Amino acid sequence: EVQLVESGGGLVQPGGSLRLSCAASGFTFSKYAINWVRQAPGKGLEWVSFVNTAGGDTVYADSVKGRFTISRDNAKNTLYLQMNSLKPEDTAVYYCARFRWVEGIGEYDHWGQGTQVTVAS
Repeated sequence: EVQLVESGGGLVQPGGSLRLSCAASGFTFSKYAINWVRQAPGKGLEWVSFVNTAGGDTVYADSVKGRFTISRDNAKNTLYLQMNSLKPEDTAVYYCARFRWVEGIGEYDHWGQGTQVTVAS
């Protein structure tokens, strides 16, 4: 069974930092690109960041570029999101999502349960 389990969320003051983790199991982690996606209260899903299978290629949403860093450790089957200079607008539930191509169309086929990040003073 494919499982993605996020952790590391919490309450942090503006300007602070958090490191999220996503532990993967039930599949060959190193063969899949993984994304971070978030959902703020009352809003839709917002893509945050992407990392390819080897970890060498990363992409970020403009809203987090320069503040967040995505990485992965394939030996530990774990994805990370280092979040610095946090802002109140970063408050959201953060999900890791496995990515795959199906007939030329990219899709997220498995999601974790999410971890809450709240940025407030």
